[in-house]
Amino acid sequence: MSMRTPSPYAPSHSAYRANAVMTASPGQLVVMLYDGARRFLHQASVAMGDRQRELAHRKLSSAEDIVRHLRNTLDMEQGEVSVRLKAIYSFCLRQMSEARLAQDPAKLTAVDRLLGQLRDSWNSIAAE
Repeated sequence: MSMRTPSPYAPSHSAYRANAVMTASPGQLVVMLYDGARRFLHQASVAMGDRQRELAHRKLSSAEDIVRHLRNTLDMEQGEVSVRLKAIYSFCLRQMSEARLAQDPAKLTAVDRLLGQLRDSWNSIAAE
């Protein structure tokens, strides 16, 4: 068993990330959430491919938590856009659940692609 030595950069990286979140606009926070969900999806996909079911489950759960948060915090008074986003998020959650049951990383790739398109749209809005 090998012991990993902690990175001397870990505290500064953590502080940098915390500062980025604290100073981000609402649009930038949404982009960060998409980035996190996509990172967890990728990690779950790799774990599924390596037949690491428990790790895949944990990573997928983290992605699901983010997508659920995005869905549950929609301002439904914004009309059609919110209704469509809610449907997209619900679709993504169903796909992730099906991917977990079938241990099918291809379903995660489809969700990642969809979240990537939404992320790019939000990034454009946040940059304005």
